[in-house]
Order: sequence, then structure tokens, then C-alpha cells
Amino acid sequence: MRKIQNIIAAILFAVVGGFTAILIYTNYIEKPKVVTISEPRAVQYASLPSSPQGVDLTVAAENSVKAVVHIQTEFQQQGYSSSGNPFFDFFFGDPYRQQEPRMQQASGSGVIISSDGYIVTNNHVIERSDKINIILNDNREYEATLIGTDPNTDIALLKVKAEEDLPTIRWGNSDNLQLGEWVLAVGNPFNLTSTVTAGIVSAKARGIGIIGGQLPIESFIQTDAAVNPGNSGGALVNTRGELVGINTAIASRTGSYSGYSFAVPVSIVRKVVDDLKEFGEVQRAILGVSIQNVNAELSKEIGLDKIEGVYVAGVVEDGAAIEAGIKEGDVIISVNNVIVNSVSELQEQISKHRPGDEVDIEIFRKNKKKHLTATLRNMKGGTGIVKNALTVLGAELEEVDQKLKEDLNIGGGLLVTNILDGKLKDAGIKEGFIITHVNKQRVSNVQEIKEVIKMSRGGVLIEGLYKNGEEAYYVFGLE
Repeated sequence: MRKIQNIIAAILFAVVGGFTAILIYTNYIEKPKVVTISEPRAVQYASLPSSPQGVDLTVAAENSVKAVVHIQTEFQQQGYSSSGNPFFDFFFGDPYRQQEPRMQQASGSGVIISSDGYIVTNNHVIERSDKINIILNDNREYEATLIGTDPNTDIALLKVKAEEDLPTIRWGNSDNLQLGEWVLAVGNPFNLTSTVTAGIVSAKARGIGIIGGQLPIESFIQTDAAVNPGNSGGALVNTRGELVGINTAIASRTGSYSGYSFAVPVSIVRKVVDDLKEFGEVQRAILGVSIQNVNAELSKEIGLDKIEGVYVAGVVEDGAAIEAGIKEGDVIISVNNVIVNSVSELQEQISKHRPGDEVDIEIFRKNKKKHLTATLRNMKGGTGIVKNALTVLGAELEEVDQKLKEDLNIGGGLLVTNILDGKLKDAGIKEGFIITHVNKQRVSNVQEIKEVIKMSRGGVLIEGLYKNGEEAYYVFGLE
């Protein structure tokens, strides 16, 4: 009998031990759960109007999808080849030999913001494009003109000529977005046109360090709405179908959506669009400070009761901040009574303004808070509007066509087709001159020459050649 009991005990021990091992193994590997739901369940959200059926997104989706367009671009990519013999390449030519440029295609999304054909998208969607095609939700097609771009916010503005009014999305207010609020991402992922996905606002004023430009501004709306390649430039809308952001990026280790997406808030987009339409350039307002986030250690060191504000690590000589009385070591608490608790939040508030605007800055200094008034500056240090580079140059320019590039053996450039009153005329440049370099930087399109001129200080060096092959250079001052 005892022998039988021992056998049963051994079997039970083995079974329990094996079951325990399975549990440990399962917990360690952590496989995803699969939950089958036989019928839809209504979910109530405290921040949204409740109803027996939950939140209705159908109206917002139907209205917004009509105003989101598919953008298809074409651009030339230069190819290179080697002879295959490194010694031959070293002694008899460049390691790589230039081949004929190849036409490449790319696609993304855009949002119609006015019935007369203005479309906002991301700068990276149309960057380097030779041709931009717009396809509407109803399959109408147009060729778009690039009005202007802002690499600092990754926003671009396009324009199409339509025979009739186009569908639009109403502007919303991204400042009023709440964490947990439902939003829709509308775009064309993987060339799947008119795709709508839903999620919630996961965070605001998020900086992720992906935007280029001289003075990048990042204050993204973070959501968990699924966004994939092709969604860039598309709409982020609230439950009322109002535009609250332009979808720009995803956080991914694979290149496809894996949890979070990021959109430029319309508080920044509207300012950029208005500037591009009115001036052809973004009027960037500069406070003139170097800043950093406040952490627990820094908060204790400077005597703050809580972790808040943005620390001023330095001030620019003759800038707006130092003129207003802001000093190194101050903590900026708010801008025009809007609380700022991170670098990205401060950048967002300043980016809403133009040079010459006065803003109220609340600072913390030596255990006291005080308000100061700062008059914002432009990128050149003044308070005036920065003129469009083409207005300054006084010329009508167009990109050099392929035949002329081949005839002159140049990679690209801008042909002066008409001389007006301006710097080029004063310098002696004639019609038919091809600008290939500005301040030693190669320029192949209007936007590139705008960017170089905008960042120039003092003198400008223009290099190029005429159609007969005669090379020439010209120098002039911007003042």
C-alpha cells in the first residue's frame, strides 16, 4: 500500500512541478493575450460626451477624409558607379563616376486648408521634388506649386488651381486638447488612400529630436493612432472633425507603426502657413536665450518650491531677453500667462509670434516671481519683418531644365529669367545668368536659395555662368 502511495505522490509531484515550470516559462516569455469579443462593447470616457454607444467618430471621419489628399512626388536621384578596379579609379578618375540621374517617386499626404487650393503638408514629403501631383479623395488630380517650406517645423505649403471650390477641414485649437481625448489620423499609408485610424492623445509638447533646420521647433502631439509611411502630412482631427495637427513621425524600431505617432500642433502650423502666404518666408521670433529643462536637482539648487518652468542657461548679447531684463539663472515660468514646464512648451509659445511682438514673460529669481516684457527679435537681430529672398534679389528665377544642364555640364542651378529692381541688378547680373552657388553652397531650387539668403549675414557671393558657358561671380551686401 505504501508503495502505491509513493508512486501516486511521485506522479503528483511531477505534474505539479511540470505545471509550475510551464507557468514560469510562460511568464518569462510573455506572449500576447488574444481576447475574442463576440459583440461590440460601449466604453465611456470622462473627457468626452457619453452616449449609450460610446464616442461617434463617423461624422468626423467622413468630413475630414474628403479634405485629405494623396501627394505623389517625382525627383531625380544622382547615381554613381565604380569601374570595379580601385587602382584604375585612383589613378585615372574619381573613385565613383557619375551616372545619368534616375527619376524616383515618393508619396505622402496633405490637407486642404482653403477652398481656393492651399494645401499643407510636411516639408520632408515634398523635399527635393521636381514635380508634385495631388490626388483628391474623389480621384481628381492636379499639379501643385510649392509656395514655401519651413524645415524648422517640417511644414510646407502647396497650391493647386482648381475649377471649383475644394473641400476643407476647419481649423481646431490644439491648445485645448486634453490627455486621453480621442483623435483621428487621416492619410494614405502604404499608398492605401483615404485611410482613417483612431487613438487618444498620449502626451503634448513632446520633443523627440528629429527635425532639422537651423533652429528646430518640436512640440509634438503624441497619440496612439496608427500612423505608417505615407501618413506624413496628413490630418490629425478631433471628434468634431477639426484639424488639430499634421501627422509627421512615428516611434518605431522597424520603420512601421509600433505604438506612438507624432503630429505638429496647429498652433504652430497656422502661424507657419500665414507667414508663407503673406511673406513667402516664416517670420521666426527669437527670445535670445539658451534653455534647459528643470529637474529635481536643479529645482532644489535654485530654491523652487516645485519642479516647474524652464531654466535660462545663457542669454544672447543684445537679444530680446537681455533687453527685457532676463538674466542667466532665471527660470521662465510662463509666456503671456501660459505655463511652460519644458523647452518644447516654451518654444511652442514663442513660435506663435512674429518679430516685433511684445510678450509677457514671468520669471523666478531669488525666491521671487516677477513679470517682464520682451520685444521679440528676428533671426538677424532686428525687430522688423524678414523679406522674401526673391524680393531682396529682385529677380524671377526658374530651375534649369535637363537639356541646359547637359549642354553646360552642370548638376543644376537657377536661371535668371527676368531682372527687376534689386540686389542682382545692382550687382550687374543679366538675364540668362545661371546661379549655381550662393555663399559656396550649391543651389538647385528656389527654396534652397531662400534658405541660404535668409541665413546670410553681411555679404553674399553669387557664382554661376551664362548660357554661352562664360563663368562669373558677383558680390553684394544685404543691408
